[in-house]
Amino acid sequence: MKPIGPIPPAFAGQQRLHVGGVDFAELLARAGDTPAFLYDGAAIAGRVAALRAALPPSVGIHYAIKANPHADVLALIAPLVDGLDVASGGELVKAIAVKPARAVSFAGPGKRDDELTSTLRAGATLHAESEGEVERTLAIADRLGLTPRIAVRVNPDFELRGSGMRMGGRASPFGVDAARVPALVRHIVAAGADWHGFHIFAGSQTLDTAALIETQAATVTLAARLSDEAGHAPAFVNLGGGFGIPYFPGDTPIDITAIGAALGDTLAARDPVLSETGFAIELGRYLVGEAGVYCTRVVDVKRSGDEWFVVVDGGLHHQLAASGNFGTVVRRNYPVALADRMNADPAITASVVGCLCTPLDRLADRIALPAVSVGDTIAIFQAGAYGATASPQAFLGHPPARELLV
Repeated sequence: MKPIGPIPPAFAGQQRLHVGGVDFAELLARAGDTPAFLYDGAAIAGRVAALRAALPPSVGIHYAIKANPHADVLALIAPLVDGLDVASGGELVKAIAVKPARAVSFAGPGKRDDELTSTLRAGATLHAESEGEVERTLAIADRLGLTPRIAVRVNPDFELRGSGMRMGGRASPFGVDAARVPALVRHIVAAGADWHGFHIFAGSQTLDTAALIETQAATVTLAARLSDEAGHAPAFVNLGGGFGIPYFPGDTPIDITAIGAALGDTLAARDPVLSETGFAIELGRYLVGEAGVYCTRVVDVKRSGDEWFVVVDGGLHHQLAASGNFGTVVRRNYPVALADRMNADPAITASVVGCLCTPLDRLADRIALPAVSVGDTIAIFQAGAYGATASPQAFLGHPPARELLV
């Protein structure tokens, strides 16, 4: 038997799953059937409010919509945050539908010319990932007769310790190496563009509070050094994010109060070159991840050799991360429960497997479950981020999962 991760606070202690105060069975009826992602809107709003209370008042909150771009989630979160960060032309369209374009920024390598054009025409901020991207942007802006608003994404010379994906301290497709940034900033300014500042992102999904504090301090120091070397003070610095949530056994939440207090101290002591600079942190999974539950119905319970398998109508084509196929090095179990008896005593050890014709489609590996019957609903938690749109939904032609915000 293998352990499961901790059930999020919004759902822990429930005997029968309720999302947003509504019984799961009613919500699945509203959605139309399983598999379905159920999102707790109050949990999302509460997470943003708690973060806002912990951070210095001068630090804004940006939502990285790649974590969950569902239209209803965006409509809920857009007025609660100060900006939206996108990584494709498709996300740009979604973002400017719910937020003024000047509060939208576009980062990510490999932007096509049509995406650069759309960004310029909308008036959103481009976070440039290379010198070549800057040149293409300036040329397009010249043809359009527009002044581009450009920030430089920096590949920092340090990394976020303990992060799930390290984004700094090494050669990278993301951002411009810190040593080359000052010259690029001077070029952008000389070209007559509206240079907006820096985007410095060192890593993601860490639960190490001390590492986050250390990285934020290093990020502010780097922004000041680059500004001094460039000879231009930035209007804005995106400090990145990296705030993790506890998916697996033994994971514990980060201390937002400590992080906010330390960031306040860091900004109070910042270099004078940043005295007029605005700051924000960019978060995705931290804002929405714990608010989502993936519900999938049992279609078969079978025994093979000395193991039990609970076969469900969902799978990795909807919730790839829970299967361990989304960047996880060691296969560990997300929080999982039977939706109608979440705290019932265990009766069997079983693996929860999906409906796809591949052995990779395993949503939980040898976990303790109550007696399971066909028709029961399995709930997989921590499903609010990198779920439906981060999974291969077209694989084998199964229908997409339903999504419902409560």
